[in-house]
Amino acid sequence: MSAQVRDCDICIVGNGAVGKAAALGFAQAGLRVSLLCAPGSGVPAIVPGSAPGSVPGSASASADWDVRVYALNHVAHDLLSSLKVWDALDQARVAPVSAMQVQGGGVDAGKLGFDAYGAHVNELAWIVEDKNLNQSLDTALRFAQNLTLVQGRAQALEVGADAAQVVLDDGSSIRASLVVGADGAQSWVRGACDIGLDYRSYDQHGVVTNFECAKPHHGVAHQWFVQDQGIIALLPLPGNRVSLVWSAPDALAETLLREPLSALVERLMPYCGEVLGPLQPVLPEAIKAFPLRLMRPHSMIAPRVALVGDAAHAVHPLAGHGMNLGFADVVDLLKVIKEKEAHRDCGDARLLGRYQRARKEEVMLMLATTDGLARLFASDLTPLRTIRDLGLNLLDRLPVIKNKLIAHAMGK
Repeated sequence: MSAQVRDCDICIVGNGAVGKAAALGFAQAGLRVSLLCAPGSGVPAIVPGSAPGSVPGSASASADWDVRVYALNHVAHDLLSSLKVWDALDQARVAPVSAMQVQGGGVDAGKLGFDAYGAHVNELAWIVEDKNLNQSLDTALRFAQNLTLVQGRAQALEVGADAAQVVLDDGSSIRASLVVGADGAQSWVRGACDIGLDYRSYDQHGVVTNFECAKPHHGVAHQWFVQDQGIIALLPLPGNRVSLVWSAPDALAETLLREPLSALVERLMPYCGEVLGPLQPVLPEAIKAFPLRLMRPHSMIAPRVALVGDAAHAVHPLAGHGMNLGFADVVDLLKVIKEKEAHRDCGDARLLGRYQRARKEEVMLMLATTDGLARLFASDLTPLRTIRDLGLNLLDRLPVIKNKLIAHAMGK
């Protein structure tokens, strides 16, 4: 008996938020999509036309606040809105960002402020929990037409002139015109295509947890560049809550994870005490950490393959744009495929070339900017500290340049 072969237009490997958004986008465009997820990944069974109902474990069913959050920009917002996902989010758990304050860690350090009013928008960004985002995407997947969920592990990628075939561990395979690698920083698809990679660890971990603050945050995100201690960011959550993202050197990160959260509060108070007041850990207490690294694949494409999200790039989180870059990848790939000539299939080499060209400038700019800032603010050289503080203060007084930076950050 021959092994099963599933035919589709596009096979997406990976079940993170970027992969799910890509699957929904292509399916809603009328293409036949297979979404390959690892067994037990938690994505709900897709039953087109089944009766609506609440998703078990949905965000509104739990009072716990996820410590992993994303600052989604206008590109991400518009994509999720077009996929009918944004309105499905638990809006009571989404916090708009109305302003951002950036400063060094010292009393006389440089300062830089951004606000929505100056950018002529209602919000600069939105803070969304990982759980809230993924559960809304999962709900949309359950009702999507043209979309098949396949649970299994990829074992081999075979690329031919007319199609690519992903062979699974049970002997079955998925044959598609295009394979989209949305399988994260350790991408199996990228490895199977033998795409080279520039990699550098920042020797830092992103330490994340949530706090209640005594004073209202007014939708303002705060970020401090602290000498020898990395970058501290406090992002607004609904109510009087904030989410901490501390890009801390590895040794400090280990200490932060080992200490009680009350000790972490004491470390934060010199920076945020005046604006946010005393902090209290959000119950139940939780703290996590993830390694920070720069990853730059030598290509975002290969024959009949396109990479998106962390499979295509990994940047320092100081600007909060990792997820936004991934969603922008999806936007540009969708556009290229939707506008393709009738005689080309989804994996045509010319189409993939258009996708790579469309993404090159933004990705390279974000990689260079975040890497350069991370290096600059990690330096302990007094001349560099002086220059960067002067630079922040000068930029704060140049509204034309500052507004261009805001527009770029929002994806406009």
